[in-house]
Amino acid sequence: MKINTNRDQLLPALLQVGSVVEKRQTLPILANILFRVEKGLMTLVTTDLEVEVRTSIKVDAEDDLEFTLPARKITDICKALGDAAAITLDVQGHKTVLQSGRGRYTLSTLPAADYPNLEAAVATEKVNIGQHRLKRLLEKTQFAMAQQDVRYYLNGLLLEGRPGRLRAVATDGHRLALCDVETGTDADLNIQAIVPRKAVLELNRLLSGGDEAPEIELQFSNSHMQVIFPHSSFTTKLIDGRYPDYVKVIPTANTQELQADKNLLKAALTRTAILSNEKFRGVRFKVEPGMLYLMAHNPEHEEAEEDMEVDYQGEELTIGFNVSYLLDVLSVLEGDTVHMGLIDATASCVITGEDDSARYVVMPMRI
Repeated sequence: MKINTNRDQLLPALLQVGSVVEKRQTLPILANILFRVEKGLMTLVTTDLEVEVRTSIKVDAEDDLEFTLPARKITDICKALGDAAAITLDVQGHKTVLQSGRGRYTLSTLPAADYPNLEAAVATEKVNIGQHRLKRLLEKTQFAMAQQDVRYYLNGLLLEGRPGRLRAVATDGHRLALCDVETGTDADLNIQAIVPRKAVLELNRLLSGGDEAPEIELQFSNSHMQVIFPHSSFTTKLIDGRYPDYVKVIPTANTQELQADKNLLKAALTRTAILSNEKFRGVRFKVEPGMLYLMAHNPEHEEAEEDMEVDYQGEELTIGFNVSYLLDVLSVLEGDTVHMGLIDATASCVITGEDDSARYVVMPMRI
């Protein structure tokens, strides 16, 4: 059974599905890619039992069949071939011969029947959305997800439906990121889905940030989320848990607002952070009308001090923050101006840019 294609078609498909494959596997077959050939269309599938990615390309094939090949090896072979190189896959029982030019590469296969199938439940909610909108949601919030927290529901991103909008929320208990985008429909999307961390990172990689990219369809069930692209799909299990009431941690009291040049503040924090405690990464903010003073020190008795002019008319205030959390926010904030809502030394700070569709909350720390 022979399948004819070329490097320019096959390699992008291999790269699209290959990142799901982990280096260490609980099941040997999870290191393979499933190839399913049907009516001149070859579908490539990978899964780690939590996330599944599939994409399809047109091929010249004699018949329909299924087989699996080692993901890393076939991808590395295709990478090493010349541009537009013709490729023939000759499936021969437990072996598959990849031939291109004068090269022949014999790869072992594993039975396609043993390849696990991540079957998504019937979707109860669906919405179409531009790829760039969903990508914006993920990029503005994903950095605040927890990593290996015992509160398993924090190790992911909350997607929440609102009339005409889709909201993403992430928190690790010390900071919170929230972003809204319009879906283009007034329908009330009744969902609260917690998408696992790996799935968020993988989906963000697959999405296109360009406005011209075709729309995708999001499908939600109680246990799965599926993203339908024009020629591929992405499926993930959802985290079974109840996300905390994040609205309660967003300060609503009257705040004293500090406005500063985002790039100048980011640069000053980056320099000050060099001499902060490597473990706690604390930086002290001292604000008074018109001025901000940044201070940091470490166990080696080294100190850093910076001051900059800001727009602030409130009372004098000293408060400490983890500088890494602030730099993460400033890295994704849009616009040239940062707005920081301050209450007192013990209250969380709300940070926004020129567009208030994204909001960030950072808890203070003792320094």
